[in-house]
Parts: sequence; C-alpha cells; structure tokens
Amino acid sequence: MQSSFENLINIDEHPESSLILAAGLYQTGRIFIYPTDTIYGIGGNPFDENVVKRISAIKGRNEKKQFVWLVSDFENLLNYVDVTFNNHLDFLQKIWPGSISVILNLNERAKKINDFDTIAVRIPDNNFCQKLLKEIKQPLISTSVNRSGEEPANEIKLIAKNFLKEVDAIIYNSDLVKHSSSTIIDLTTENPKLIREGSVKFVELLKNFN
Repeated sequence: MQSSFENLINIDEHPESSLILAAGLYQTGRIFIYPTDTIYGIGGNPFDENVVKRISAIKGRNEKKQFVWLVSDFENLLNYVDVTFNNHLDFLQKIWPGSISVILNLNERAKKINDFDTIAVRIPDNNFCQKLLKEIKQPLISTSVNRSGEEPANEIKLIAKNFLKEVDAIIYNSDLVKHSSSTIIDLTTENPKLIREGSVKFVELLKNFN
C-alpha cells in the first residue's frame, strides 16, 4: 500500500523509522495503530488520561472500561501486578509470549496510579511489539481497531479509510496479521477462568496449568 502520508508507515520497508515513530508518539501522549501477534491494535500510554479518553472516544465506549496492556517481559510485568499463587508464574512462563491475555491483580502502587484493581495483560509474540516495548519500558495499550459493537478491522486499506484521521499514525506490515483476537482468561483467583476464547483454545491452555 502506497501513501504520501507521513503518519502511514510500512514496518517492513521502514523498520527503524517505524519504531522511532511509535516510541515518540507513545512518549508524547499520542496514539497510533499497530500490528500485534493477533489483530491490529490502537495503542498509547495507559497512564496518560488524555490517551485513554481519545482511544475510548474513537471506539465509542465508556472511559472506565479497561484496555489490555502489552508488556515486554516478566520483569516489567512484576512492576505492576501481584502473582499470588506459586504455580501461576510457572503457568504464565509456559503460555507467554503468545496471544493469551490474562487478568491479574494489580499491586498496591499500580492500583493507586490506575484507580482499578485488576488488569488484562500479555507478553506478545510479535517482533515489532517486542522492540517497541523494550524501547518504551512501560505497558502499551492494545485494543482492537473498531467502533463499539462492530467487528475489528484488520485490513490496512479499511483501517486507513476509517481511522487515519482519528489517530496520529498507522504503522503496518505488508502481510496480513492474524484475524483472531487473543484468548482472555482470569487468573485473579487460584484456578483459571475463561473470559473469551480467541486464537488459543482454553482446553489447550489448561494442559499447562498444574
């Protein structure tokens, strides 16, 4: 896809520029669309109130409804969450990186910052996401590119047509990313609970849980 827009950039053609752009937008409180290991997401800094408001407005949903966070690794994850049960960390290490979002309890410091008690989070299996997360060293919002009640948009031409004027950049791959959303499970209590089945089957996940 060709474009003269500076805010529409192909990762495969401009890998370094894409990373620099995304990191700069994140650090200056702006928002962008980017590929993940599941579907395209709208991203930004989850600790910036204006970022959350803008993304919520684009999607047409309540600002109090939480977004999934992406984090780079377990060290970064543990800055924000409490893993209560010993076997939970082993379980997470088996299923990540991957397209499984897990609801976990925030630690006391993160609760004060965010004004909620839990968060859905994952370590993504995507090269661009990993490089960006290591660069920004903080969580990144990941929410599907769609209006509330509509199916997620995953073709870049459609995304550009409908969302280019509402975000600060669209960063994309030449190849189509996966069509399936992440599977979401709740791990705030002892045993995993299925919230939404996506690209990974819940029964397969449970094989990793001891």
